[in-house]
Amino acid sequence: MKKNTWWLFITCMLVVVVLLSGCEIIYPPVTYEASPTRISYDISYGYRVNSTGRGLYEITYFCDTPEVLMGSITYTLLYNDEYQTRTLLNNTVIHWNISSKDEKTFELGITTQVEAESFLVADLNGEGALTIGQINERYPEIINQYTRLQANETIRFIDPYDPDITTIANEVLLNAKTNNSFLLAKSLFSWLKQHNQYQTHPDEKVVQSAAVTLSKKQGDCDDLSFLYISLCRALGIPARFIQGYLLTENIDGSITAVAHAWVEVFVGGTGSLNGWIPIECACCSNSLKTDVDQNFGLESAFHLRLFTDDGSNESLASSLSGISYISYSPDITISLQPFVDIRNYQDLESKKLVITENNIRHYE
Repeated sequence: MKKNTWWLFITCMLVVVVLLSGCEIIYPPVTYEASPTRISYDISYGYRVNSTGRGLYEITYFCDTPEVLMGSITYTLLYNDEYQTRTLLNNTVIHWNISSKDEKTFELGITTQVEAESFLVADLNGEGALTIGQINERYPEIINQYTRLQANETIRFIDPYDPDITTIANEVLLNAKTNNSFLLAKSLFSWLKQHNQYQTHPDEKVVQSAAVTLSKKQGDCDDLSFLYISLCRALGIPARFIQGYLLTENIDGSITAVAHAWVEVFVGGTGSLNGWIPIECACCSNSLKTDVDQNFGLESAFHLRLFTDDGSNESLASSLSGISYISYSPDITISLQPFVDIRNYQDLESKKLVITENNIRHYE
């Protein structure tokens, strides 16, 4: 047997032994290519409003204010009349309720200066995380708020009671041989990435339910997030929906921002997020290990948060809605065009993501 073949055989046998023993796999150190970990940019988002003709109309718009996990933000309004700053379902929003008439063109939204850094949970071994039982005992309000069904009148978007979802979640629990919430959430993430693929569906405007995504084995960022949240909640792990923008680099080197969704799960313990850790479900590398290393418990500087779900049906409905208007005359036409513009983008710092042989992550 050749030397390289023999080494591959020994490595495979070790992996089998580890899997059969139920232990966490210990990988050799891995260093990924350097990427921006601290960036700055200006972003403006909202709706361009254009009214033509003659008549009265009203426009209602709840605009979510921006946040980053690490960094700083300052923002100003694009339209400074007929608004209130409100707390709506645990989110700070700018609420415009505009009464106007006849022809007019203006922008409703926010312009923001952002400096953001990548955030990561260093230890991938679950040290310090609570068991599901401990979360139940210590955080009953979080359990009640973030482990339930979320639906509208016709669609069960997040469904921890779906029998197929509960069956899969319990199989993952059985194979994981642990009650550590962090390790179980990681195992559920691994299952999600192994059995589902990221796929947009531009011709279907409605977000898929968790059950539909499970059946199709594919979905976009909202769909995969709903399925993953359902799997976590089926085991009693609190999980919630996050919406915002994701900055992406185009072929020509320009930077754009696209609407995006991801997840947080509650694993207790200590840390800068008070027990909540971010998870990017829409990642699509060619390696499960890469998906875990770069997307589980890690939020890149390219994520800009706008909305955090509070676990209620009302909260989920607000995340799926937009601007609305009423016209009081057949002679008036209202055009509402969403926009998001990026300016003054800069890479402030780039680092390599390193995962040690003991599954500890850091940037260098």
